[in-house]
Amino acid sequence: MKTVGIIAEYNPFHNGHAYQIAEAKRMTGADYCIVVMSGDFVQRGTPAIMGKFLRAQAALHNGADLVLELPVYYATGSAEYFASGAVALLDRLGVTDALCFGSECGDIQVLTALADVLLDESPQFQKILKQQMRDGATYPQARNYALSVTAPQLSGALSVMQTPNNILGLEYLKALKRRGCSIRPCTLPRTGAGYHNASLEAAYSSALAIRESISSREDIRYVKEQIPPSAYEIMEEAYQITFPILPNDLSPLVLYKLLSEMHKGFAGYLDVDKAFSDRLINLLPSYTDYASFCDLVKTKNMTFTRVSRNLLHILLGITGREMDGFAKDDYVYYARLLGFKKEAEPLLGACKERSGIPLLSRLSKADTVVESENGLKMLAADIRASSIYSLLVQQKFTGRLQSEYRQPVIVP
Repeated sequence: MKTVGIIAEYNPFHNGHAYQIAEAKRMTGADYCIVVMSGDFVQRGTPAIMGKFLRAQAALHNGADLVLELPVYYATGSAEYFASGAVALLDRLGVTDALCFGSECGDIQVLTALADVLLDESPQFQKILKQQMRDGATYPQARNYALSVTAPQLSGALSVMQTPNNILGLEYLKALKRRGCSIRPCTLPRTGAGYHNASLEAAYSSALAIRESISSREDIRYVKEQIPPSAYEIMEEAYQITFPILPNDLSPLVLYKLLSEMHKGFAGYLDVDKAFSDRLINLLPSYTDYASFCDLVKTKNMTFTRVSRNLLHILLGITGREMDGFAKDDYVYYARLLGFKKEAEPLLGACKERSGIPLLSRLSKADTVVESENGLKMLAADIRASSIYSLLVQQKFTGRLQSEYRQPVIVP
């Protein structure tokens, strides 16, 4: 039995994702595909446009065999934390033979060479990096200059680190090497529109283009050609019932959180230092909505996405202290099962037999199988995040507040 892992957000699931799953199985000769997927909040610092169980269902209808939730600490973290948490989860399952990821580069040898240098930062590299940043360079600029000096043989490949999927791919490779695990990496060249391309005209449009079309129109039929038929049916059934949830739906909750804690500041939340905390407090009187506030707070050295991610950390109660504790404790304590195919029961059985962490299918039994204090803290954060997402859905579309404890595992 061969198994390939994919790390994804599926925000939302589209044709390019179905293509990646099929190609990942073909390239690796895998019998099964395990997807580690972000839950209800994503790395851009926003709620997912569709809830995690709907996105898992779409994936299972289109080639995935088993879908696990990436804990919210990693799903909303930097590229390094996102990759480290997801790779640790795949590794500790004990059944993953390969990890397949998309990249603009498409060359695993080039990416591996860069990852090796970045993983082993020499004293000279660190010295140049710090000096460049003191001189006003952004981190990517400083890193590229330090690499050009300390690893001139890779100068021609520095452009690789300017695109998002390559950057994430490098973090996957670094995480695999740090763990010394046997999972074999492979990369699939990105097909169709670029990550930031907002056009729906490409054969494989980006998730960004699909989200923007959905948010700017009162009809989802414009994205129909970009979504696999079974996934589009799921989208249609949920439309204006639980979907779409958009970034500005966070506006009142974030404002309340900022107002209620401004007296003590926000330093201590993950990636939030005193300078950023002070900036939030100073600009808070100008708050109108979530997206506009992110735009107002951003600076030359802090992107819109980083601002929104930090605000999400504050809202969800994600702290740097807890993240440090999780990272020192090998990142993951359980594998939360969102869904699986009936045909993949042998894979599920292998996971239960070989996994170094418990497989959670029912939250009601979590306390009996997640034994460590850190594990319970991480699970509490996941449940809290999903409760907040459920509140967003209830506020926008009315209806009952959904409980994580009542949600069954998806078996299409």
